[in-house]
Amino acid sequence: VKGVGLREAAMINKSLTTLGMVISALAKKGSGQKGVFIPYRDSVLTWLLKESLGGNSKTVMIAALSPADINYEETLGTLRYANRMKQIMNVAKVNEDPN
Repeated sequence: VKGVGLREAAMINKSLTTLGMVISALAKKGSGQKGVFIPYRDSVLTWLLKESLGGNSKTVMIAALSPADINYEETLGTLRYANRMKQIMNVAKVNEDPN
């Protein structure tokens, strides 16, 4: 991979890494830790997903797993990621106009 493709791959990896950091921070906050900084602004992806991840919404995560031995490491990583997502606690409230 060279040139533009390499830069795009690097940006995708940065966004996914930042998404993992945001999810970890939200999981810590959900477990009761105070003063946890959530780095939404570190990537465009996390900035766009801010309301879905830690805002006023209900969010569902679907994890695609494989029973094949060759995909063991990837499946284990996906399960760990899903477990962190499960620890995020959002309280969705209906937004109503008081008038």
